[in-house]
Amino acid sequence: MRIKPIFGSLKGYYKETFLAPLLVILETLLFSQIPFIIAKLIDNGINASNKDYIIQTGLQLLFITFVMAIFGVLAGLFAARGAAGFSKNLRHNLFYTIENYSFSNLDKFSSSSLIVRLTTDVQRLQNVYQMSVRGAFRALSSIFFSIYMSYIISPRLSLAFLFAVPISAILLLVIIKLAFPRFDKVFKEIDNLNRIVKENLDGSRVVKAYVQSDYEIKKFKEKSSKLEKLYISAYKLMVSVMPIMLMCVFAITIVIVFFGSKMVINSTLTTGELVSLVSYTSMALFGLIMFSAVFVMAIVSAPSVKRIVDVLEESVDIKDKKDSIKEILNSDIEYKDVSFSYLKRDDKLCLENINLKIKEGESIGIIGSTGSSKTTLVNLIPRLYDVQSGSITIGSVDVRDYNIKILRDSISYALQKSVLFSGTIKENLLWGNENASDEQIVEMCKIAQIHDFIMSLEGGYEYKIERGGVNVSGGQRQRLSIARALLKSPKILILDDSTSAVDMSTEAKINKELKDKLPKTTKIIIAQRISSIENCDNIIVLDEGKIVGEGKHDFLLKSNAIYQEVYYTQKKEVSDASI
Repeated sequence: MRIKPIFGSLKGYYKETFLAPLLVILETLLFSQIPFIIAKLIDNGINASNKDYIIQTGLQLLFITFVMAIFGVLAGLFAARGAAGFSKNLRHNLFYTIENYSFSNLDKFSSSSLIVRLTTDVQRLQNVYQMSVRGAFRALSSIFFSIYMSYIISPRLSLAFLFAVPISAILLLVIIKLAFPRFDKVFKEIDNLNRIVKENLDGSRVVKAYVQSDYEIKKFKEKSSKLEKLYISAYKLMVSVMPIMLMCVFAITIVIVFFGSKMVINSTLTTGELVSLVSYTSMALFGLIMFSAVFVMAIVSAPSVKRIVDVLEESVDIKDKKDSIKEILNSDIEYKDVSFSYLKRDDKLCLENINLKIKEGESIGIIGSTGSSKTTLVNLIPRLYDVQSGSITIGSVDVRDYNIKILRDSISYALQKSVLFSGTIKENLLWGNENASDEQIVEMCKIAQIHDFIMSLEGGYEYKIERGGVNVSGGQRQRLSIARALLKSPKILILDDSTSAVDMSTEAKINKELKDKLPKTTKIIIAQRISSIENCDNIIVLDEGKIVGEGKHDFLLKSNAIYQEVYYTQKKEVSDASI
């Protein structure tokens, strides 16, 4: 498993990462001297009734304890600071990486999965970091120093450690191999559970409207129960770690006490030395228990490492060229034999052999049945996806040759499902241009036919939008989205069914304003209603990813069967509604 990408998040916190374990090792080194000093205290002080030696040794122990406390506090502070900084960097690296993803990259990960990786998985790695720089080094240094000091006191008895430690290590490695795939399944199931929760919250109105709360509760309970079983299955292995460690240490203790007692009787070992050996056995026990805790946490977090690395190492398939062009001279658009597939398969094309020319300042309407790839057609212009074959040019330059930021800055989107963020109306509009003046904001809102509505609200442009824009209607969200898009002063404006929730009279006013006030902006309008596009300079009819008709409204009404069917169906619906 690759973990190198994770280490990049230590940048800026190398000092803490180095000093925390160093101080822990020094603290443990001092601690390892205490049993040795106590052994001398017993043999040379208590047994010899040497009061001065006892006082001198007691003061020595107090000094060591004081220095140990200082090392321990500093180690804790450095570890906490390093862990917090590491998780901050890791979270930032993940977020920045995701922000650079193309849509095809995002298609590989569900939003619920990415949220878990940014939160739960990062938190687990933060805990592992803090446990590692303190707990792991304390555990390993405790084991090492206890064995080393035991060897100094009695080389023969210290051999007991040489049998127990390798056996413990082998057993831990076996558990690692068996536990990792189980915890991997646990995290995948957590993603599924989060997906259900997110869908339920996003669609809460639909759930209530269709009285499906019981069904959603049942679905959640099933997933939750499955997650519980997977957790139990994974932790069945982990609970065996501690008993194994205890068994090994108790075995060492029994061996040392048994043979050490004989050596004391034979005067080849002092009473103090035997006591210190037992203390070092306890120190080794402490080290092994702590190492087991770190080990368990590392096993639980191993899938988190893999999931985070998967995000960090995901290859972004849409990148700038080294010599990318940073200026768009005009907004003529041309599609040349363009084909596209989300699956990147020639037998699963969404768009096939598209040839289309759009002149600067023209209004282009796109219409077609659901699933005819209307949105896909325009998503290729700002390189949200790249063409599979053929090319798209703006100003006679292939879009792949432009700097991505420059390209996307020149294009504005207003979508059918308009996304507004928590904050004021003005803050949402400034997404289009953060330096826009109040006069510019008002002007664009008037074009979008939303200014009067805003002024009717308490606070006007300072009115607070709630999460997702739930305190304004769908049509109001769409018009705010159009105003936001206009504030970018784009060379190309894409309206993807962005007036579907707006009445026809208001929509006609918006289209007239766009034509009069933005004569040099190329406008691409995707619509379901023919009234939205009938005055466009050119209308494209799509069917199953192919252009099956092109021309002005009157021409298509005479020559194109699909256009005729849509027109007369909608005309009949309007007539029926007026009766």
